[in-house]
Amino acid sequence: MASELEQEVARRRTFAIISHPDAGKTTLTEKLLLYGGAIHLAGSVKARRASRHATSDWMELEKQRGISVTSSVLQFPYKGHAVNLLDTPGHQDFSEDTYRTLAAADAAVMLIDAAKGVEPQTKKLFKVCRMRGIPIFTFVNKLDRFGRAPLELMDELEQVLGLRAYPMNWPIGMGPEFRGVYDRQHKVVHVFSAEGRHGESEVAERSVPIDSDEIHSVLTERELSTLKEEIELLDIGGDEFTREKVASGQLTPMFFGSAMTNFGVRPFLDAFLDLAPAPTSRPTQEGPREPNHPKFAGFVFKIQANMDPSHRDRIAFMRVVSGRYVKGMTAFHSRLGKDVRLAKPSQFLAAERTAIEDAWPGDVIGLFDPGMFRIGDTLADGEDLLFESVPRFSPEYFAIVRSKDPLRRKQMEKGLEQLSEEGTVQIFQQIGMGMKDPIVGVVGALQFEVLQFRVEHEYGARIILDRLPFSHARWVVGPNFDPKTFDWEGNRQTVQDRDGLPLVLFRDDWAMQHAEEKHPELKFLSSAPQLRQLAATGS
Repeated sequence: MASELEQEVARRRTFAIISHPDAGKTTLTEKLLLYGGAIHLAGSVKARRASRHATSDWMELEKQRGISVTSSVLQFPYKGHAVNLLDTPGHQDFSEDTYRTLAAADAAVMLIDAAKGVEPQTKKLFKVCRMRGIPIFTFVNKLDRFGRAPLELMDELEQVLGLRAYPMNWPIGMGPEFRGVYDRQHKVVHVFSAEGRHGESEVAERSVPIDSDEIHSVLTERELSTLKEEIELLDIGGDEFTREKVASGQLTPMFFGSAMTNFGVRPFLDAFLDLAPAPTSRPTQEGPREPNHPKFAGFVFKIQANMDPSHRDRIAFMRVVSGRYVKGMTAFHSRLGKDVRLAKPSQFLAAERTAIEDAWPGDVIGLFDPGMFRIGDTLADGEDLLFESVPRFSPEYFAIVRSKDPLRRKQMEKGLEQLSEEGTVQIFQQIGMGMKDPIVGVVGALQFEVLQFRVEHEYGARIILDRLPFSHARWVVGPNFDPKTFDWEGNRQTVQDRDGLPLVLFRDDWAMQHAEEKHPELKFLSSAPQLRQLAATGS
């Protein structure tokens, strides 16, 4: 008999969906929840101005704009599995949040618009998945509209991403003539009926063996002969399917469907949960930590303030890596160097919380955060463990922040501090000025809009952002570094991060290269963790 820990690990699937904006990610997320029984009416299929919004979009700005700007955690049971779906922002200006979320996922679903194929943001996120070596599953969406030929999309995956695809199913028709999908493994045709519900509820479907007499009642002779020709072509010229290639990220299982109308969503979910990996190990300074290790360990990959506006609280999202988490337990906090009590654990359906008693590897839980957690913190039962750092990216846009009302300055500072701990922005202080006229840095320009909105609506302070002409930030280390003489050379400004470490803001690539050539004794690093690694090794 397998232990309870091994059984719980085997049941779990933790994944994220990656896509270019408008490929239908929020809609697919809603439909997976619909089939998981977590919601009975899918919100994203209605107009954004309607009273209902996507379940995964909980922030007021998301509902107004119809975009996802925060990651949320969605957990639901399905056919004996415990599914953890990490919903991520689709807009490219929030890609840093997506990168961090992928650090907590064991697999990724790459969503592709059938008409547009592989788009720029998809390429960026694919590279992160490739770096992490996680399996990638491809769902080609919007088959209810006319798009590109399936074979052409397969070829593009290989040409653009270097990724071979194995179609698990094959579409029958496209646009108004989209009839369903053919399951290659079971040799059955799933024929769908829209029933005029516009995808708000589960879609009726029939499964008909392709070699049965019944197939002639659901497909025309032309549709059947076209399908058989295309399947024969795939069987002869396509890749051989192996779970090993999928697990190593060399081969992507490919699915076709329409999230908007629910066509193909359930066959995809069933196959995905069968093929996707159970929770995997995570690297530490002492080697990989396996999920079936008896002692609890986990890491914080996200912090979210004010999910509950009435309480103005902060939640630290922790991925459980090994062992069993039990409500109220004490764990060693590696960065603080002390034991802390992990209080008020919750699981989520976006902003809706459920109190829990325990959690297992693969689960993501929310911990009440009184201000002691940061992104990347490791928590472990009775040992000083350190998981590899969650990636943090160098900002590309900068602005000085000023309060419109001097009497609301404290609220502004509190908002900036908490939002920086979330990872929404990075805060820098001008040398010798403390929090007077702080500088904020973001990876995407739209984050400035989110910053202004949240500081005003969540902290009651209206702010002015004066954009700065810088485009690069580099932490600097080296002997006898003097900010005053260094800044005098122009095209740059030295500031401090929240830990007091110096970093330089450069106007452009030329300014950065000029500084590197003129000061070979200095190292300019794109992340603070690199700087700490250098300090630790004494280099």
